[in-house]
Amino acid sequence: MGDTVVPVATKRGRGRKVLKDKTPSTNEANIIAGKVSESSVTPISPSSKQDSKKEQSFEKELLQMQEMLQQMRLDKEKTEELLKAKDEALKQKDEELENRGREQEKLQVELKKLQKLKEFKPTMNLPVMKDNETKKDKKKKAGGSEKKRPSPPYILWMKDQWNEIKKTNPEAEFKETSNMLGAKWKTVSAEEKKPYEEKYHAEKEAYLQVIAKEKRESEAMRLFEEEQKQRTAMELLEQYMQFKQEAEKEIKKNKKEKDPLKPKHPMSAYFLFTNDRRAALLAENKNFLEVPKITAEEWKNMTEEQRRPYEEMAKKNKEKYALEMEAYKQKKDEEAAHLMKEEEEHMKLQKQEALQLLKKKEKTDNIIKKTKQNRQKKKQNKEDKNSDPNRPKRPPSSFILFSKEARKTLQDERSGINTSTLNALVSLKWKELSEEDRQFWNSQASDAMEAYKKEMEEYNKSLSAKAE
Repeated sequence: MGDTVVPVATKRGRGRKVLKDKTPSTNEANIIAGKVSESSVTPISPSSKQDSKKEQSFEKELLQMQEMLQQMRLDKEKTEELLKAKDEALKQKDEELENRGREQEKLQVELKKLQKLKEFKPTMNLPVMKDNETKKDKKKKAGGSEKKRPSPPYILWMKDQWNEIKKTNPEAEFKETSNMLGAKWKTVSAEEKKPYEEKYHAEKEAYLQVIAKEKRESEAMRLFEEEQKQRTAMELLEQYMQFKQEAEKEIKKNKKEKDPLKPKHPMSAYFLFTNDRRAALLAENKNFLEVPKITAEEWKNMTEEQRRPYEEMAKKNKEKYALEMEAYKQKKDEEAAHLMKEEEEHMKLQKQEALQLLKKKEKTDNIIKKTKQNRQKKKQNKEDKNSDPNRPKRPPSSFILFSKEARKTLQDERSGINTSTLNALVSLKWKELSEEDRQFWNSQASDAMEAYKKEMEEYNKSLSAKAE
């Protein structure tokens, strides 16, 4: 068989360059083919063995290259998939950004609409919350008192004895003097301690009374505020709904209304002169822009005698304006004082209502505590009902007699008044009564009490007679 020798590309070394094998021409190929056919009968030379080894190594390299190509194709497919996933994520982000942009545009349109609307101003007086509160205010809210605690009898005695010990021991320090006083206090008899203890107990009672009063008032105000919050919330809601309906109709802002009663500021001498000259200059067919220039030049060239009538007129107007402003300010101050007075009265009423709320709460607490006693009393009440109906009734007190009359007058003056406010007004009027007026109601109550006592005596006599 005639095997053709294929030239194999050898590997290049690092140092030397390998010469390229020339491709044989057609004549040379025929000669080589003839030589090979001749040598085919002859045994295989060592050079042909080397060629076969080279072919095997070349095939191995080809296989490796094919595997590498296949691996690269797989990597390429993976990268393409990752790129697709990234593109999808970017598209989603773009869509989200577009949606956000649309939402922001909508919000801006709504904000512009809201800016055109009027400002909501409730008609009621809302409680003002102060951020910067002092320690005293916080103590008051917590139920503390501004009044100092009473000092114990030892400290009262120590204040009296301090100067005497300082005279005897002027070089003694604070700690030494306090130790000396402590040792001396132990030797003091009970009779000597008695005035200090009495003073301490008196101060303590007064302090406890003040604290109890303040705690009671703070608790009452807290209850009142809770109830008032509920009322204000409902009123605010109603007012806001009305405001919203009106504000949607009105888009333009209303300008701030000036006080029509406030006197106008007087004109200066120069403006009085320009008012006189303007009509004449306009009659001469002068332009509106030219008029102020002409009047300014004329005013500059005028003498003092020519200016005097305008200056006198301006001076009179100024004096008149000052008087009017004084009267206006006085009126405003009176209105402010009247408002302050109304606010104080309103606060008094609120306090009274708050105290009444507290009383209601205390009553409910007492009812809960006395449930067992009430059950026992029910039996007694049934027995009392079955007892004598001729027993005289106990007369009302002076306050109840006064409240009956005051309620009638207040209901006539203020129709549809709330019961809590009515009770508060009645109690306020009772406190503000003079001694003479209060004496009148006290005398009526005392007369009724004397009559009741006489009736009770007669009733008791009749009972004893029946029993005999």
